[in-house]
Amino acid sequence: MKPQQELIYGCMGLGGSWSAEPYSSAHVDEAAAAVDAALAAGITLFDHADIYRNGKSEAVFGEVLAGTAGLREKIRLQTKCGIRLGEQGLEAYYDLSREGILERVNESLARLKTDYVDVLMLHRPDPLMDPAEVASAVGQLMAEGKVRALGVSNMSGAQIEVLQDRLETPVVANQLEMSLLKRAWLESTVLVNHAEGTDYSFPHGTVEYCGLHGITLQAYGALARGLYTGAPAATPTPAEEATTAFVAALAAEKNTTGESVLLGWLMKHPAGIAPVIGTAKPERIRACADAAGVAAAMTRAEWYRLWVTARGSNIP
Repeated sequence: MKPQQELIYGCMGLGGSWSAEPYSSAHVDEAAAAVDAALAAGITLFDHADIYRNGKSEAVFGEVLAGTAGLREKIRLQTKCGIRLGEQGLEAYYDLSREGILERVNESLARLKTDYVDVLMLHRPDPLMDPAEVASAVGQLMAEGKVRALGVSNMSGAQIEVLQDRLETPVVANQLEMSLLKRAWLESTVLVNHAEGTDYSFPHGTVEYCGLHGITLQAYGALARGLYTGAPAATPTPAEEATTAFVAALAAEKNTTGESVLLGWLMKHPAGIAPVIGTAKPERIRACADAAGVAAAMTRAEWYRLWVTARGSNIP
């Protein structure tokens, strides 16, 4: 089964600052504008996490959801749990205990002002995780109608397999950092038995495992934080400068945007990658709308040239 391929809107940029300062009506308006732009671009899946902006990303989205008749029926929501920030004297720690999952999901639902999320994502691997506890929590949440599907984030194929052994529901997605800039997921597939392979820590076989089991790869950081589409870099490398120029040239040739070129490059990959768009700027969200069309039209040579230009050297 081929994973579902689509654009996803990442809501981490909504809700103001990461401080304890409350969000304002202006932040709610910003969230509403982002949602409208995403819908106009054909996006229906919205990605959250309980920790984003200390919960304020979910809260402002919940305000938009509550204030827009019929919106919940038009969209799908996913949120993540498993990271705790600024608790127990620690800057951060992971918590995928049964109690932790149940507590955090209920808090997210309250902030989002909804009865359920379409997908619950386990945010990061927890070394103290007991797969049986996770299965118990997820089973309860699904029985209560609060969660409809389960995904993970930042996990290897082996970690997913261990977890799946105890779950009664399939893992449907794995969210990883993937872009033309962050290419460890790609480089690992061609640098087996090559000295350069030691430069990349990505767990080999994860992309293949997800494809084999119908697990959608969701790519966060997909736009490389604007590096190739106009965001200023302190000291751009020759490879970054060359890539920026080539992305612009391809966009002009195909009568599209640089954003759609970058996302199309990811979507061209047969793994069925679903890019997550993290910007809060409506014009930049709309600039991503042509990504699937670019992916379909992009030639093999163009795809490889983008890769080789970004890596700054030929492939082995």
